[in-house]
Amino acid sequence: MPDTARTRQILAQLVAFPTVSADSNLELIAYAGELLSEAGARLMVSRDETGTKANLFATLGPEGDGGIVLSGHTDVVPVDGQDWTGDPFTLREADGRLYGRGTCDMKGFIACCLAMAPVFAARDLKRPLHFAFTYDEEVGCFGARALMEELKRADVRPSAAIIGEPTMMRIIEGHKGCYEYTTEFRGLEGHGSEPERGVNAVHYAVRYVSRLLELGEALKARAPEGSRFRPPWTTLQVGRIEGGAARNVIAGHCAVEWEMRPVQTADADFVKERLAAYVDEELKPAMRALSPDADIVTHVVGEVEGLEPVAESEARRIVSALTGLAEAEVVAFGTEAGLFQRAGISAVICGPGSIEQAHKSDEFVSIEQLSACLDMLDRLAEKLE
Repeated sequence: MPDTARTRQILAQLVAFPTVSADSNLELIAYAGELLSEAGARLMVSRDETGTKANLFATLGPEGDGGIVLSGHTDVVPVDGQDWTGDPFTLREADGRLYGRGTCDMKGFIACCLAMAPVFAARDLKRPLHFAFTYDEEVGCFGARALMEELKRADVRPSAAIIGEPTMMRIIEGHKGCYEYTTEFRGLEGHGSEPERGVNAVHYAVRYVSRLLELGEALKARAPEGSRFRPPWTTLQVGRIEGGAARNVIAGHCAVEWEMRPVQTADADFVKERLAAYVDEELKPAMRALSPDADIVTHVVGEVEGLEPVAESEARRIVSALTGLAEAEVVAFGTEAGLFQRAGISAVICGPGSIEQAHKSDEFVSIEQLSACLDMLDRLAEKLE
């Protein structure tokens, strides 16, 4: 097994690539691909529509179905406005911790995977081992969504995935989904003294928000029996409303930014169906009675599926055997794991570092956590022989 020094060297290189979601990750993908290629991995690199970002999917071991995926996202959140002790994109070590943007979320896990690649390559693997490194997780899991389609087209069918988000090496078997939207209301401006001659977009936005709140209350009764989430039901939340020009002007435009965090996909369908009916049957007809051009349009910012706990999980059994942990937990934060599950791949989350450090200034992962991750991966190499 490689010592943590090699992992630290690789992590320093990964952190030095400023892969903020708004920017390219191609240099990091090229670096990771080179290390995996040197270990003998078969590579599949696919770019997004802009050509500035890419997924890397690499395989060691035999061809065929039933492989295990080690998955991590390569993008990081911005550092703008944060008070860092040093350069966020230069790895710094102090008191057994490695500081830098992305160290725990989640380049630490990727560094462990890359450091272990030669170890896996030296083993006589009996089933495929895949490495999946994606783009744009932080802004909607777009890379992982594209990867699922790529695997389908390539007829690659892994059976289990370990997503190495920071969990302090605990096993996570469930999290809520995160669906984000902006609903735009286009009305008809006019003088405030004659409200009946205009279509007030703010007023219709308020009615829409009221319907959202009613559905939020209805969701409480739909909480699955025995749900371990906090709260146990699907939640709705309005984060921002913007519209209108002045107090004495009928608002011609308004936008509502809102989110939904489903504990089950059926709840998301429940909300969307009822909102669509309310808009099409009540709000739009009333608006268009005064202005044929009035409209309500909902823009999908992102719909990231949750990871639903299941009674039988191959991924949970594998990671439990590797870590010695019998219990699996659920968390509040979202990951790409639900996309793997929806694609028919058993998935759990287990990786080094704490989510409490993610997205903050002076983000860090401890060397102790990296060692624990390397130990888990070393036992995986033994298990695959």
